[in-house]
Amino acid sequence: MSEGVAPPYLSRELEQPGKTRKGSTSSRRAGSRWGRRILTAFACLVYLYLFLPLINIIVFTFNDPAGRYNISWDGFTINNWLDPFKDQELTNAFIRSLEVAVLSISIALVMGSLVAIALARYRFTGSRGIEIFLVLPLTTPEIVLGASLYQLFLGRNVVFGFSTVVIAHVMFCVSFVALTVKARVRGFDWTLEDAAMDLGASPWRSFRKITFPLILPGIVAAALLSFALSLDDYIVTDFTKGEFTTFPIQVNNAFRVSFPPQVNVLATIVLIVSVLLLVLTSVRSEKGVTR
Repeated sequence: MSEGVAPPYLSRELEQPGKTRKGSTSSRRAGSRWGRRILTAFACLVYLYLFLPLINIIVFTFNDPAGRYNISWDGFTINNWLDPFKDQELTNAFIRSLEVAVLSISIALVMGSLVAIALARYRFTGSRGIEIFLVLPLTTPEIVLGASLYQLFLGRNVVFGFSTVVIAHVMFCVSFVALTVKARVRGFDWTLEDAAMDLGASPWRSFRKITFPLILPGIVAAALLSFALSLDDYIVTDFTKGEFTTFPIQVNNAFRVSFPPQVNVLATIVLIVSVLLLVLTSVRSEKGVTR
């Protein structure tokens, strides 16, 4: 081969550089499209996995079961929604669960929010230890927490009932509230409060006008999470209830003899209320950011 003459295969590549680059780009685009389709399909499967139980609950509110168990589709009806409180025992247990959840959340929100603000704003001896102890109720198995509370109440001759259930629920709700609100106030510029007080605002007014609106989304998120945890808790409640019956306990007891559609209806009502609260909170937060 003479000097200065390119090999035939190299000459062909040099003559058609655009074609080579075009083919490479097309293959990359095809690979990108396939990757996007695979990720989309995988995401859809994950969403289906997450929401299938909720979809099943909602669909079976319109079922007309032939027997006592609402577990197989026997026909469409809207009668379950026309009389959602048909089962009186189930309704009473549901109302008691709401009472426990509301009272527990109210106490936990005050305690947890104050703890979160104190930990985020001040550095004091033992603050790190308090943060560690806040995580303990979340990492402790419920059966251990329930057995510990049962032994504690029993050893002090405490009468089991509504009050013991509320105390137990406050115990694990406080941790969720404190950690959620603390994450919200982390990075907050506390000098804004000092500036407001320098301008003549009282500590309460500066908190109400500056700090509280900023931590409100975190408080609402913590309230919704605590509400869900309190409403569906079974293990800790079973250890501390005595003769007191909540919605999960009643559902478990009733399932031995029947599973009426009202269980699905009441669960769907709670789901709808929770979704509406989440939407309202999201809209409120977006308006606050826009302002």
